[in-house]
Amino acid sequence: MPTNVKPEEKSVVAQLNFDTKTAKRVAWSEWEFTIVGPFEIEVCNASYGFKKRDHVYRVMIDEQGEPVSCTCKGFKHYHGPNDRVGKHMLAVAAVGGPTVLNAAVDFDPAPAPVKADGGCECDGHEFPCFECYRSGRRELP
Repeated sequence: MPTNVKPEEKSVVAQLNFDTKTAKRVAWSEWEFTIVGPFEIEVCNASYGFKKRDHVYRVMIDEQGEPVSCTCKGFKHYHGPNDRVGKHMLAVAAVGGPTVLNAAVDFDPAPAPVKADGGCECDGHEFPCFECYRSGRRELP
C-alpha cells in the first residue's frame, strides 16, 4: 500500500526490531520519562504504583533519536544479544515518541551563570539560582 510519508519522516518504531510480547507489555503499562542528559532518557514503569522507583532504567539513544541500549537486565541478557529492543526502549520510541526523543537529542545542560570573578549572577539577588541552591553554595533566605 503506498503512503504519503517521506522516508525521513518514518516512525522510529517502524525501524526497531521487537516481538509481539514486548509490544503488548509496552501497551499494557503506564510510562514516565525524564531527560537526564544528552541522548539519555530515564524510563519509569509507573504501573508498579508505589514500587515504581524499583523499575527505573536509562535508555540511551543515538544522534538520529533511535534507542540503542538500556540499563535493564533484560536488554543485557536477552534483547541486546538477540538484536532486539526491550520494552523500555520501545516505550521511549512508541509512547514517548518524537517529543521525548527530540528533547533528548537536543538536550543542553545549562551551567550556572558564572561571572568573571568566579561568583554567580544570582549573588546580587535575595534568592539563589537553582544551581547555587542545589550545590549548597547558597541557602534560601
